[in-house]
Amino acid sequence: MIVVTGATGNIGRPLTRALAEAGERVTAVSRHPAAVPDGVRDLTADLAEPAALEAALEPVLTEAKALFLLLSGDLHGPGGAPAELVGRAAAAGVRRIVLLSTQGVVTRPFGSTRIAMRALEDLVRESVPEWAIVRPGGFASNALWWAESIRAGRSVTAPFGDVATPVVDPADIAEVAAACLLEDRHVAGVYELTGPEPISPRGQTAALSAALGVPLRFHELSREEAAAAMARSMPVELADDTLDILGAPSAAELRIAPGVREVLGRDPRPFADWAARHVDAFR
Repeated sequence: MIVVTGATGNIGRPLTRALAEAGERVTAVSRHPAAVPDGVRDLTADLAEPAALEAALEPVLTEAKALFLLLSGDLHGPGGAPAELVGRAAAAGVRRIVLLSTQGVVTRPFGSTRIAMRALEDLVRESVPEWAIVRPGGFASNALWWAESIRAGRSVTAPFGDVATPVVDPADIAEVAAACLLEDRHVAGVYELTGPEPISPRGQTAALSAALGVPLRFHELSREEAAAAMARSMPVELADDTLDILGAPSAAELRIAPGVREVLGRDPRPFADWAARHVDAFR
C-alpha cells in the first residue's frame, strides 16, 4: 500500500488517481472527506494534531510500503509534526518516502522555511532505506488565486506583471512523484522541476484569456499592495520571500530545470496547457 498525504490538493488528486490506475492499493489522507477513485481508501485526519498520527494514521503506516509526504495544509500549519510523521513511518516499516520539497532549498537556502525543509530532507534520507526528493519551483496552479476576480470582473491583479519565471504544472509534479514511488530507478533521486519556459503574470493572463475566449484586463499591484494581500493568508516572512522571487528571480530560478525530462522523458507541460485543462475554474 502507498499512503498519500495532501490527497485533495492539486498534486495529491492526480497522484492518487495515477497510483490507483497503476493497480496500487492507496490510502488518501486529507483533513476533510474527499472523493477518491474506486478502490482508494479515504482517510480523514488532521495531521496538524499530533494525536492524529497515532489514532488515525499509524495503523495505516504498518501496512504501507511507501509514503508521499506533502507539507501543505495538514502538515505545514502550526502544530504540524512532519519530523514525527517521518519517524513513525520509519518505525512502522515504511521503506520508501517521496518528499515534496521546494526549489528554494537550493536557490534561496537561508530563509527559515527553507532551512526547515532542508532539515526534513536530511531526516528522510537518514530514516528510510529508499527515498526521493522532488523540488518544484512556482506552481502554474497559483493562477487559481485569480479565479474570483476573473469570474467577477474579467480582471487579474498581480505584482511584477512583466517578470517571467518557469512555472510548473502540478500534473507534472504528480507524474514525477508517482514514478518515484513506483520505480526503483528513482531511489535516492533529487529532482528539480519547472515549466518549459518563463512566463510572466501578464503572459499567464493572456493564456487564460485565450482559454476562456474572452478578453481579460491586467492590473499591476505594487509590491506593498501585494504584500498586504498575501499577509492575510500566509506568514509575513513567507510573503516577503515569495515577492522577492516573483520580483527579482535569480539565474537559478529562471533556469529550465531538467527533472521532468529526467524522470518522464518528455518536456514539461506549458502554462497554456494547464489553463486549457482548468478553464472551468475561471468561468
